[in-house]
Amino acid sequence: MKQESFWEKAAGGVRILAAYLQKTLFSDFYAFVRWLLIALVCGFVIGGAGAVFHIAIARAEVFRAAHQGLYLLLPAGGLVIAFLYKKSGMEADPGTDLVLFSVRSEASVSWKTAPLIFVSTVITHLLGGSAGREGAALQLGGSLGQILGRGMKLDVKDMHIITLCGMSAGFSALFGTPMTAAVFAMEVVSVGVMYYAALVPCVLAAVIASQVSAAMGNHPTAFSLAASAVPELSPLVLAQVTGLAVLCALVSMAVCLVFHKVSLAYRKYLPNLYLRALCGGALVAVLFLLPETGDYQGAGVEVIQRAIDGQARPEAFALKLVMTALTLGAGFKGGEIVPSFFIGATFGCTAAGLLGLPPEFAAALGLVCVFCGVTNAPLASFVLSLELFGGQGSLLFLLAAAVSYMLSGYYGLYSKQKILYSKTRPVFIDTQTK
Repeated sequence: MKQESFWEKAAGGVRILAAYLQKTLFSDFYAFVRWLLIALVCGFVIGGAGAVFHIAIARAEVFRAAHQGLYLLLPAGGLVIAFLYKKSGMEADPGTDLVLFSVRSEASVSWKTAPLIFVSTVITHLLGGSAGREGAALQLGGSLGQILGRGMKLDVKDMHIITLCGMSAGFSALFGTPMTAAVFAMEVVSVGVMYYAALVPCVLAAVIASQVSAAMGNHPTAFSLAASAVPELSPLVLAQVTGLAVLCALVSMAVCLVFHKVSLAYRKYLPNLYLRALCGGALVAVLFLLPETGDYQGAGVEVIQRAIDGQARPEAFALKLVMTALTLGAGFKGGEIVPSFFIGATFGCTAAGLLGLPPEFAAALGLVCVFCGVTNAPLASFVLSLELFGGQGSLLFLLAAAVSYMLSGYYGLYSKQKILYSKTRPVFIDTQTK
């Protein structure tokens, strides 16, 4: 048998290497193009749906502002929402928790989630329930993403990615912060593990969705923070910012505890879905009869801006916490994210005097820190500070988010969120938030 020369062996090796590279590069390029197309579809479809959702909520809030007594209809609104979920067989729907769980399991989100969360959130805002909207956007986007995925006949692993795409697109269309939307979707499901396989589709879907929403007349959420309110970097300022972040971490734990405990109390003492909605709606309506409680209806974006302007009532953060817990626990729909902004901004503004920080800057820090503490998403929180406040004091925002994350314990808004690594040691713990 003729022995191959060195050059013949080398040529054979080159051919094998070329075939391998052709196969792998083609496979990667094919996946890249495929997810570009899927993300474009998600961005346009879910971005359009999110934009319509944004418009519907905005018009509901305008109508409510022109008819101040609508909150008296909260018990009736609660009954309507309960009826819709009961007749749809979704009365036990875990909401955002199911969307998060579906990303790391074979569980699926029902197609009914999208229309139900759309209609019920609009009803909640129309009648003045104390709730946000971005949590609802995660459900809307996740549900629509899975509808699209089933239509494309994606396998289980790809369904996970398109669900993240949907979450990114829904959040981005409603809030107008595509960078935060993409990072948040990849970070919030399993803390300690970023779903980098979804990076390209999540970013593209979020960008397209924000552009679609803007083209439909929706403006991105942003708050005006005066440059003069941001202190110069110094050892004292670092200590002050750290101190505020520690306090905000405690507040974020209180937010999660109150939300969960109130929800459990509702279910324990009012197990009937309709009775819970009726009594909870009546309780919230009675509280709105009290003087100067109108600010706690809806998401309260105007109050957040006032806090960032340096004006906040000292009890505002506690009242918003109670009002939101009572609203969502009764079965009204919406979200906890913007209320956490409200709580953080008003608390930060109030605590500023104790720490010697400018109240405007402390309010902005508080917003980011409490959001970080309740979602366990420090990277998304830092990116959020860039998009909301234009990058001013970015190093201080990063420090504050890091401290809040580390000291906020293993609590969270979403019980199906997993924290895979200890916050204080490089140890795998794999636990669900409390």
